[in-house]
Amino acid sequence: MNKLIAIPVIIGIILAVLASLFLANETPTISKSIYESGFTYYDIEKIQDTLEEQNISVSAPTPITDHTISQYCAYFDNGLPQTVEYCTTTAVLDFEGTPLGNINIGGDTQSPVMAVANLETSTLESNQDEVIAIFETMIETLVCNCWDEEKSKDYESISAWISAAQTFYSDSDGRNIKSKIDNLGDSEIFLEITSKENSVLQTLIILK
Repeated sequence: MNKLIAIPVIIGIILAVLASLFLANETPTISKSIYESGFTYYDIEKIQDTLEEQNISVSAPTPITDHTISQYCAYFDNGLPQTVEYCTTTAVLDFEGTPLGNINIGGDTQSPVMAVANLETSTLESNQDEVIAIFETMIETLVCNCWDEEKSKDYESISAWISAAQTFYSDSDGRNIKSKIDNLGDSEIFLEITSKENSVLQTLIILK
C-alpha cells in the first residue's frame, strides 16, 4: 500500500515542478532593476566629486534609522507628510570650511525615492555661488543633465530658475516661497526659501 501511495505523490511532485517551470517561462521579467530606475544612494559619490572640483566639501554619508529620520528626510506628497524607512545624511562645507548644511537621500534600504539639500546662510546673498553650484550638481546628477533639451520656457538654465526664485523672495520682503519644476526628466523638483530668525534656509527637494 505504501508503494501505491508513493507513486501518485511522486508523479504529483513532477507535474508541479513542470507546471511551475512553464509558468515561470510565461511570466514577463522585469526589464529594469530598482537600482536602474532613477538615482541611487551611490550617486552621492558623483556629487562629492563634482563639488570637490569647486572647492565644496561633502562628507561621507551617515545612515540615520532612529526617530530623527523625519528631520533629515521628510517630504510631502500630495500635501501629506511622508516618512521613509532609511535615510543618509552628509555635511556640506564651503571652501573656507564653513558649514552650509546637508544633502540627504532617503527611501528604503534598496533604493531612494527622494533627495533634499538644506542650505542655511546668514543672508540670501551669502555663499550664493556655492548654493547654486550645489543645487545644479544635484539636479544634473540625480535627475538628468538635460535642461537644454527639456528646459522650461521661462528659464534658460537651472541657475536662472534659482535666481528667479531668490529675486521673488527678495521682492516679497522675505516671505516664504516655493517654486516647482515638473517637466525635467521623470522627477519633481521643488525649491523652497524660508526665513529664519537670523538666517535664510534654501531647500532643494527631488522626488522620483
